[in-house]
Amino acid sequence: MLGNNIPTVKMGIIAVSRDCFPIALSTQRRKNIVAAYGEGLYECPITVENELDMPKAVDDVKTAGCNALVVFLGNFGPETPETEIAQHFDGPCMFVAAAEGDGDMIDGRGDAYCGMLNCSYNLGMRHLKGYIPEYPVGTAEEVADMIREFVPVARAIIGVKNLKIITFGPRPQDFFACNAPIKGLYEIGVEIEENSELDLLVSYKAHAGDPRIPAVCEDMAKEMGEGSYYPELNERMAQFELTLLDWAEAHKGSKQYVAFADKCWPAFPSQFGFEPCYVNSRLVSRGIPVSCEVDIYGALSEYIGMCVSGDTVTLLDINNSVPKYIYDEDIKGKYDCKLTDTFMGFHCGNTPECKLCSDRAVKYQLIQHRSLEPEGSEPDFTRGTLEGDIAAGPITFYRLQCDSEGKLRSYIAQGDVLDVKTRSFGGIGVFAIPEMGRFYRHVLIQKRYPHHGAVAFSHVGKYLYEVFKFLGVEDIAYNQPKSLPYPTENPFA
Repeated sequence: MLGNNIPTVKMGIIAVSRDCFPIALSTQRRKNIVAAYGEGLYECPITVENELDMPKAVDDVKTAGCNALVVFLGNFGPETPETEIAQHFDGPCMFVAAAEGDGDMIDGRGDAYCGMLNCSYNLGMRHLKGYIPEYPVGTAEEVADMIREFVPVARAIIGVKNLKIITFGPRPQDFFACNAPIKGLYEIGVEIEENSELDLLVSYKAHAGDPRIPAVCEDMAKEMGEGSYYPELNERMAQFELTLLDWAEAHKGSKQYVAFADKCWPAFPSQFGFEPCYVNSRLVSRGIPVSCEVDIYGALSEYIGMCVSGDTVTLLDINNSVPKYIYDEDIKGKYDCKLTDTFMGFHCGNTPECKLCSDRAVKYQLIQHRSLEPEGSEPDFTRGTLEGDIAAGPITFYRLQCDSEGKLRSYIAQGDVLDVKTRSFGGIGVFAIPEMGRFYRHVLIQKRYPHHGAVAFSHVGKYLYEVFKFLGVEDIAYNQPKSLPYPTENPFA
């Protein structure tokens, strides 16, 4: 579904062994893990005991095409070569250790529980990043589960390292909340290419009459169904879709993956002849985020969410409170949440159609129609949004942001989209997040986050947390339970 803009993880495992322990402890325990994991885990045949073994093992997994790695301490492990693996392997490395219990406690004891301490110490000494699970010691079956949990984290880390974000235009006036220093991008390996809106318009015009347009129009009509789109707009929107796709291919440079952050108003609709929202929704459904209002960190957040969830995502305004009459009629007594736990997430229409209710349709942008087209006129170039209530289900609301001082910070909150009609317009849904009111005040407001948040359509908070932690983000906020007050929360309130 997400196309080829998301990495495919090929995981390998290298066992290491301290030379004063039986090497068979590591080799056999490695084989047991591979058997427990099943297909998809490459087993390096070289067990690393010393510094000469290390480059041979790393070359072996590289030759096998591995882009992520498990370093397995089958016994105490050799501190220098095991950590040098992370230094020489170009990809994320997880370090795990063997639990005892598969042999006698004399010749069959490996002491990997102790070795993991020294491994972590040496990673720090060498300023190396290694991913260490919450409890990194386990049986073959438990380590196999740790590896499965590592795959979405590794996918995001590989993706971020190989990502370029392409922008068009500056942030709209009075939307400076989407503006942030790009310094944080370089710190985690993301490249950025900033362009003018004119560059995009020139390229768009050059795609007029593109022979691929009819096929894209046909696909749009099939996706939406008769009566749910404007047939006369499809050619223009198809032309724009091809413009973005071609730009992505031509401008990847040294990177493998792309995301866009585009200026979508106020000049865009009048000059291109439509709103870009529906096209944006189609690209994100293929794994290519196109964030609104040149929200660079919004695009980055979306991309990370797609990597960890393996599914499409969206970007929404943390938009409006739920009216009490809707809460009383449709939520109270039916869902276990307070009024202040709820809010509506909204955007003009960038949410993929597969995540909207069945009555979704391409419509017009009501707010921009008020200000950009003559009063009382029929909508013209403000058409092109994808509107409908967001389908009910579990979600994770999150964001990675660079603050005004150039420091990366993030938040993660899990909750649900409720099966409640919004009675409103746009791509919109009723969200419920436990203790949202406190989270809104003491994280979103207190830490000065912008109004955009990324949405993954499943509970993936634990993966996002590990990714942000691996990327070096020290401030990872979440919706704390009432029993755990925020530092700025008044204890006497």
